[in-house]
Amino acid sequence: MASEDERSVDELFAELPEKWQRALEEAGMGLPELRRVAAGPDGMRRVRTILAEFSESTTSPRPARTGYGYGGGTPVWPWARLLLVAAASVAVCLLSSLFIGKAAAFVGLLLGLPVFWVAFKTRDSRGAPVARYVTAAAYLVLVLVGSYFANAWYLQLRGVEQTVTIAAPTYQWTHGTRETYCRVRLRDGSVHEVIDNKENCADRVGRSTTAVVDPAGHYKPSLGTKSDIGGVLEGYLCLGAAAVLVLAPVAVVVMGRRNRYGQAIGAGAAG
Repeated sequence: MASEDERSVDELFAELPEKWQRALEEAGMGLPELRRVAAGPDGMRRVRTILAEFSESTTSPRPARTGYGYGGGTPVWPWARLLLVAAASVAVCLLSSLFIGKAAAFVGLLLGLPVFWVAFKTRDSRGAPVARYVTAAAYLVLVLVGSYFANAWYLQLRGVEQTVTIAAPTYQWTHGTRETYCRVRLRDGSVHEVIDNKENCADRVGRSTTAVVDPAGHYKPSLGTKSDIGGVLEGYLCLGAAAVLVLAPVAVVVMGRRNRYGQAIGAGAAG
């Protein structure tokens, strides 16, 4: 039987319990990486030290609480949960704009409470404080800007340009000022308020004009053509916020695993 010093890295790895092998692979210290370490100067001693360190941390009563230690690292589930909760909340907020328009921003703010709670329940690790605030900021951008411009993006994609007739406007008092709300009559005879009052329509009743109309009727018509709707810059802003929402949690997990990998290598070299 080969002695401890004579056994290869493959044999040492094969003797580990299967769950330990999977844990090492998830930490970036699987068999290929151990072989690479073993090929270096004093490699087998470093490999045995790494496996010994891992064995001690795995058999510790509370290995997941060690923060930056090799046995702890950055757990994936809390950050994956944050990403899922935030993405679901953004989706609900934007979908609600189909029915309540720009008031969907209030839905987004309400759903932000569990998002922020989940964010600050994540465990401290390298980059975690920054990632929490960045994720929260990205979420707020998505729900506030997104709920305001969802109608514009929807009409850009699904809207149909058609000739409509200016109908008699309605009037409402807002903050002591009498506001005029333009309305148009569609081809099917229905009358709808427009999204924004882009022009004076009170003296144009009965005239024809162009409007972008939602065939499904979720959003109000928009006077003008699709090129007049706007919301392009805001769309890019929200795409950037969505990327940040995804990348911030991923970056924390990656940094935590690299930190754990670096400590494992350092422990092997020091041993």
